[in-house]
Formats: sequence, structure tokens, C-alpha cells
Amino acid sequence: MIMALLTGLLGLGIALATLWGALALGHRLPLPRPWRWGGVGLWLAAGSGWLWLAWQGARLGPLAAMAVQMAALLTWWRRLTPSKDLAWAEDVAHLATGEVEGERLTLHRVRHFDWQTPTEARGGWERRTYDLRRLQSVDLFVSSWGRPGIAHVLVSFGFSGEGPGEEAFVAFSVEVRRERHERFSEIGGFFKQYELAIIAADERDAVRLRSNVRGERVTLYHVTLAPEARRDLLLALVAAANDLERQPRFYHTITANCTTLMFAMMRQIIEGLPLDHRLLLSGLLPGYIHEHGGLVDGYRLCELRRLGDITERARQAHDAPDFSKRIRRGVPGWCD
Repeated sequence: MIMALLTGLLGLGIALATLWGALALGHRLPLPRPWRWGGVGLWLAAGSGWLWLAWQGARLGPLAAMAVQMAALLTWWRRLTPSKDLAWAEDVAHLATGEVEGERLTLHRVRHFDWQTPTEARGGWERRTYDLRRLQSVDLFVSSWGRPGIAHVLVSFGFSGEGPGEEAFVAFSVEVRRERHERFSEIGGFFKQYELAIIAADERDAVRLRSNVRGERVTLYHVTLAPEARRDLLLALVAAANDLERQPRFYHTITANCTTLMFAMMRQIIEGLPLDHRLLLSGLLPGYIHEHGGLVDGYRLCELRRLGDITERARQAHDAPDFSKRIRRGVPGWCD
């Protein structure tokens, strides 16, 4: 009985190592496609051979062979480093960077695209300046596309103007930094296929892309942070963006994505925030924030979700100059 159990565990270990190695080579082996798939085939053949020997009763030989094979693969894997200068896709061509002088925040390369299709846009990147004394709001946008628990999260900061209707909003988005020829793959996100990007964008760019162009459902939640915490969160995002510009990182589907990076920053500001499975499922993030008192008080989560669904309002306000004001009408925490 014990020997059968050991054989089963050995076989499972070899099978998992073979599968992981095949996926890693398939996504990152720097060879033309035919040669890359040839390398994957050789890896699978070797792993299958060790697995067959294990099921025939051999133990030390298959274990040692697989260990040597994995050691060689991991040596190569650890030497892979993220890139800074590649032919990036237009929407992630520039990373956000910023600097603070007194109460003046200057953000370089704020994206202001007017999207025509999910892949084509007019517009560009510009420098924008904000008065930190006028920082008055933090909002969470959650954009979903039908996969349970999966969504993209944006954080938007609002600044009051000197007169009515002069508010300014800038949205930060943690995204996959793809090359022009690449398409996003959740599986590839586990295997160092993409770099990480922090983008600063006009709300009319970042929100309309998702609600009006891609047809996603977008929900807005007003976050009830104290003024000092709002400022700290914004400056933490700017600092993280500056660090990323200096030292690129790989995107990771679980450990380095839009939700986990935001949580790491929030944990620096609000002590005692616990880890939670909802940090891995970004579509459930509002429930986590609501549970810890971060959303508008007096509403159940389902009410906040219903009242915060801005999808239709965003489509109706598509070209309106007061787009950000219109999408907030009726959202708890915001006046009409």
C-alpha cells in the first residue's frame, strides 16, 4: 500500500513538472515556432519516458533524471529578465511617471486616446499638472466581460476646479505591457510572457474604451478614504509607476496584476488589512473593500453594484465634454 502511494506521488510529481516545463518552454523559448515546438516535444517525450519508468516500478532513476532536467530548466528560467525597450503596443507604449514639487503633482505621459475600435485610436500622450490640495475623491471602476469573478480594476482620482464643472479626473490602470504583435493570454501571464505597465489616462479614454468600445460592463464605486489617505494612495501609485519605469517587472496573472498591486499599496496606508481570496478574483474586490468599510456607508453591496452600473450612462455620454460628471449621476457618494 505504501509503495503504491509513493509510486503515485512520484508519478504525479513527474507529470506536473513535465506539464509546467512544457508550458514554460512553449511561451518563452527564444526560437522560431517550429524549433520551439520541437523543444516542447522533446521535453514532453523525456518527461513521458521518466513517467513510464516510474509506473514500471523504478523510482530513484526517474526521480533523479527529472530533477536534473528541471534544474537545467529553472537555471534558464531564473535568468529571464523583463525588457524595457521593445516595440510596445500603442496603448502601453509609455508608462506613467510623475514628480511632486510642494503641492504640485506633474504626471508625464497621461494617455488621452479617442478609441475608434478596440485596437485603433486617435490621440496621444501629454503632461498634466494637478494641485494636491484640490484632491477630493477616489473611485474604483470595475470592468467585467462575463467571466465570473474576473474583471479589470481602475482607480480614479478627482480634483476640484476653481469653478463649477472644472473637475479633473485621472485614472490609473495596472495592465499587461504587450508587444505590437502579441495578444493577451491568461496562461501566458503565468509564464513571464508579458511585462507590467502602470498607465495614467483620462477617464474618457480608460472608461469609454471598456464600456463603449469593448462592450464591457463597468461599475463605479466611490471609495471613502480620508483626505490624507487619498493623497498617500495617489503618491504611492506615482512612486510605484516611477519604480516600474526604472526597473521593469514581469506581469503575473495572480501575483502581479491590477488587484494585487493595489492591495499592496493600500496595506501601506491602512494597517491590518488581511489577505483574502477575493484579492485573486478581481471581480470580487468591491466586496472585500465594502467589508472593511471602504465604500459608502448605508448601502448593501448589491445596491452599490446596481446604482454604480455606469455602462449605459457612459454610452449616452460618449462625446460629452462633462463625461465624468454624467457617469457619476446617481452613484452613492456623488451628488447629481
